[in-house]
Amino acid sequence: MNEILQEIKKYVSELKIPGVNQGLKMSIEEAYKFDKPYEEFLRDILIEAYDMRKENGKKNRIKNARFPYKKYLDELRVEYLPEDCRKRLKELKTLNFIEEGRNIILAGNPGTGKTHLSIGLGIEACNTGYKVYFTTVASLINELKESRSDKKLYTFEKRFEKYDLIVADELGYISFDKEGSELLFTFLSLRAERKSTIITTNLSFDRWNEIFNDPVLTAALIDRLTHKSYVINMNGDSYRIKETREWLEETN
Repeated sequence: MNEILQEIKKYVSELKIPGVNQGLKMSIEEAYKFDKPYEEFLRDILIEAYDMRKENGKKNRIKNARFPYKKYLDELRVEYLPEDCRKRLKELKTLNFIEEGRNIILAGNPGTGKTHLSIGLGIEACNTGYKVYFTTVASLINELKESRSDKKLYTFEKRFEKYDLIVADELGYISFDKEGSELLFTFLSLRAERKSTIITTNLSFDRWNEIFNDPVLTAALIDRLTHKSYVINMNGDSYRIKETREWLEETN
């Protein structure tokens, strides 16, 4: 039996079926013990392999998304979120916006849960099977500039077309030069109404020209980003301050 078991493991490894070799001997012994039909034994082995592949897929998608840290939707203190966000949260959790290729713009003052919510939606999307990528807007522009400098901009843009959801965090913290503004405009325009993008920003739309420094480009970008999008008002008291107050009350 040991020789046959080793032979089975060899074929399983060659076929690259994760989850079969682990516990295979125990599964065979159990099948003998309870006189399992062959088809039932094979089904159970395949279910175990399927479950492991699915779990590994989730882990790999989350890892490849490059989230700065993990935040989950069920960790959100809904009562701490701004009113407009509370009203839309149930709808956003369905992830229908990804299927429909719609954007989400979370706009409001710092500390109100924008990044937590965007990461939470991103991780939920990974767990559901969507391909996700997280970046700050500043990092994205640097990557776009480097790609153009290396004459690989087209390749970079084609790679990003494969992502079902891109989270572009912190629009408004750093202003851009003309090249950066134009590259970002082109990049986001390519995804408009085709693939979803979540943008977090601390600036209202009437202040976006402060970072793009081009009224015409700014107006065109806002028009494309907001068309059929969820624009959520995230102005409110700081989420983090509320959490800190609660923690202090519990420790005193």
